[in-house]
Amino acid sequence: MAVAAPETIEVLFDAATVSRRVEELANEIGAALPEPFTVVGLLKGAFVLVADLVRALDRAGRAPRVEFLQVSSYGLGKDSSGSVKVIGGMPDSVAGQAVLLVDDIQDTGRTITFTRQLLAEHGAGRIWTCALLDKPSRRVVGGDCDFTGFVIPDVFVVGYGIDYAERFRHLPFIARLV
Repeated sequence: MAVAAPETIEVLFDAATVSRRVEELANEIGAALPEPFTVVGLLKGAFVLVADLVRALDRAGRAPRVEFLQVSSYGLGKDSSGSVKVIGGMPDSVAGQAVLLVDDIQDTGRTITFTRQLLAEHGAGRIWTCALLDKPSRRVVGGDCDFTGFVIPDVFVVGYGIDYAERFRHLPFIARLV
């Protein structure tokens, strides 16, 4: 039986670069959003970004509420299934709230579009969007996020919470899977 070769990674943004950009995002967000607001992080990929972002928002003098919503469109593969599904329940505390929807990566646009609509249907007030990474060349629906960390080409990335088949989330940097 042949054993598959392990994946290799190529660093795109080192840990220090990611950390600096998250601080910059927090300052941009802090200047733009009203008080109070709720951060809704999309699990699992955005958990590291949300943790670092809310601490950076605190340093910027902001104290958002934090909620999570788990959605999936990838499963264990490298390609989106094309449909987004909610796993678990909706946060019930978004009604009437200004919301910052945070995702790890804006790719086809389906996840942000789907979850933004879902939050609106559950009574959220104004909704801003934030993604650490953006692949505009893959956009199928929706537009740009209100706040974006880095624009990247159409490559498969891992690290900083982003996985491939539940691996590589632990990396403190963003890497290309090759």
